[in-house]
Amino acid sequence: MATNVDPLVVGRVIGDVVDMFVPTVNMSVYYGSKHVTNGCDIKPSMAATPPRVLISGHPTGLYTLVMTDPDAPSPSEPSMREWIQWIVTDIPGCTNVAGGKEVLPYAGPRPPVGIHRYILVLFRQKAVMGSLEPPGCRSHFNTRAFAHHFDLGMPVATVYFNAHKEPANRKR
Repeated sequence: MATNVDPLVVGRVIGDVVDMFVPTVNMSVYYGSKHVTNGCDIKPSMAATPPRVLISGHPTGLYTLVMTDPDAPSPSEPSMREWIQWIVTDIPGCTNVAGGKEVLPYAGPRPPVGIHRYILVLFRQKAVMGSLEPPGCRSHFNTRAFAHHFDLGMPVATVYFNAHKEPANRKR
């Protein structure tokens, strides 16, 4: 008998970055026309600019999006886990991330070695976040600690993709 295994468990997103949760909001992520599905491959060059992120949710709700790389600098030795790529808060429900406040500017994937996971985690806010100070550095971010500190609770949606270093163009 085939069993349905959650791709977030298989990809170790649940465990490495977030705890087990029940998704309650639909989040669609696009790099250009490419729809991001859990575990798909995205070339770093395709993800150089922020993705288009559409969320359903409650029209009167506000959301926070966090994007991290838990495999920095190397999947075999993630000593900088998690590397924070992007933070956007106060995103209105039933809209896209562009309607929120960018706390930390987007940094596209730049995996130096190996296959890295890039994880977008969406939380429902209990109140307006207002002005937040961005983290002092991008390394050693902790999604769970961030959520706890700002009383965000469990994620409401998560999607992740894989990326690896692209070969340099050979010019002679």
